[in-house]
Amino acid sequence: MNATFDWIAENIRDQIDFVVWTGDSARHDSDETIPRNAEQVLGTNTWIANKFVELLDDPKGNGMTVPVIPTFGNNDILPHNILLPGPNKWLQYYTHIWRRFIPEAQRHSFEFGGWFYVEAIPNKLAVFSLNTLYFFDRNAGVDGCESPSEPGYKQLEWLRIQLQFMRERGMKAILMGHVPPARTESKKLWDEACWQQYTLWLKQYRDVVVSGLYGHMNIDHFLIQDTKDIELAVLSGEEIVSTRTAMDDELTVQSAADYLQELREDWSKLDPPPISAGKGKSGKGVKGGRKKGKKKKDPWGERYQLSFINPSIVPTYYPSLRVYEYNISGLETHPVWQDAIGNLQLPKDDPDQEQKHIDLRRSIVTEAEPEIGPTFVVDQKNKHGKKGKKGPKKPKDPSLVIPDPPAKSSPPGPAYSPQPLSLTGYTQYFANLTHINNVTTFNDSSEDETESLWSLDWLIPQRWRKGRNGNREPKQPRPEPREFQFEVEYSTFDDKVYKLADLTVNSYVDLAYRIGQKVKKGKNKAIAEVAGKAEEENDWDVDEEEEDDHDEDTCDDETDDEEVREKADKKKKKKKKGKKKQNKTWVHFLTHAFVSTVEKDELIKKYA
Repeated sequence: MNATFDWIAENIRDQIDFVVWTGDSARHDSDETIPRNAEQVLGTNTWIANKFVELLDDPKGNGMTVPVIPTFGNNDILPHNILLPGPNKWLQYYTHIWRRFIPEAQRHSFEFGGWFYVEAIPNKLAVFSLNTLYFFDRNAGVDGCESPSEPGYKQLEWLRIQLQFMRERGMKAILMGHVPPARTESKKLWDEACWQQYTLWLKQYRDVVVSGLYGHMNIDHFLIQDTKDIELAVLSGEEIVSTRTAMDDELTVQSAADYLQELREDWSKLDPPPISAGKGKSGKGVKGGRKKGKKKKDPWGERYQLSFINPSIVPTYYPSLRVYEYNISGLETHPVWQDAIGNLQLPKDDPDQEQKHIDLRRSIVTEAEPEIGPTFVVDQKNKHGKKGKKGPKKPKDPSLVIPDPPAKSSPPGPAYSPQPLSLTGYTQYFANLTHINNVTTFNDSSEDETESLWSLDWLIPQRWRKGRNGNREPKQPRPEPREFQFEVEYSTFDDKVYKLADLTVNSYVDLAYRIGQKVKKGKNKAIAEVAGKAEEENDWDVDEEEEDDHDEDTCDDETDDEEVREKADKKKKKKKKGKKKQNKTWVHFLTHAFVSTVEKDELIKKYA
């Protein structure tokens, strides 16, 4: 984290307009032998908040130069995943930790439920920090969004009212949070009622909402929500019937397989946008869209919604961060956040208040038990102590207010049509730890057991694996690590496979559609690949035969054993026949999903 803040300060600090901090800054509970405690959780978040202040504070004493918009992660509380309705001590203390980030007028709503917004560009763009733990299906301390008494329901009502204010003021909004609204045929992260209402809100306020930015899953990908999945019967209070199960907290390469395959299957069924939606800088269209000249009922793709899920800095894979760019046409001389708000939102330190927060922190630390193993929640509704079990359904609201849609004369919003505040693209940075640490893994093909575990040759990137030399000390000293640096992993501005003209919904529906297409038999080209690319660049040759026992049944050139030769020739022919083409866009997507930590041949084996 120190290295990351140093790199930002040296390279991009002066280019930042605002920071979206998507949470989970405390150590996770993956090691049961070292239980987490409240002092550690609060201390880590305080430390990182102070790092942001140090990075972005005006040296002249005029307060923060740009706003930071934080949100809770499911590991930023104890027990992890479980946040009870507010107001409570955790929300109260985070109000203190984030006092430099939460506007004075928003602190009451934050203490009540952990949600607030910041006008990142005054009178033009607001960034909403949603407390997604009240939507999170694994939070057994609340009961979704069906009942008006639940904090999830109250948060969505607050969001509806605020988005209406944004519309009336002519402002736009970016929504951000920790747990994304991920939902496939068999898995989900949000309570179903929360997902339904949120999706309806975005449909009705599609003229206001620019995009959604989330974290939690560590996989670099995106979500496309289909408004045709909105069920008014659910919103009207009828019983929710859902066969989806809760998704793993954070996905590994192994656990992500089913989820990503289901996403791909959903994307293959998307209604593709007009062919012009996929134009890149070259101006060439993308195959797979509808035919030219055919009219489309929804030319802007307003049926769909788009959410971005960013990988993490503290890595499951390589450390990463992302810089978004957006259209500022007509805003070049508009007052920036510091000019319009400056230190007016920054409270002065009060000794009495400081002592109050010290006492509050001691109270939280005293009450919170160390977290050891699975969490069991017992409340008045459910005294059985079953993991994740919720009580009986509460009465539902018969008078749910459904917002008005945009006026018929209203043009498409910035999520759908390039205009001021539309997202134009992003640059994904990552830190290649294999290169930075100046190591490679032991060469398993070597016959020399005494070969050093360390190597200066980093030209062939390899992921660190325990292997047969796990826990052994190298015979040679570890080489000096290189300087920590983030580098560009990819950029949507020049990615030759994605070919994204911008980050509008149609651009991503087109990309998702291309990712979802399978290669047809008898064809040398994947459906819906980038136009103008050579055949060999569009497809990956994949050998369906497994590559184990590769030395078996082979023969030396000098042997006279004809039977072995014949068997080897047959195997070669079988392998050649077993090769098939792969959709290059799909493989390219998978490579970035795991932040370039997994080799392409391994991805093809697992996801072909």
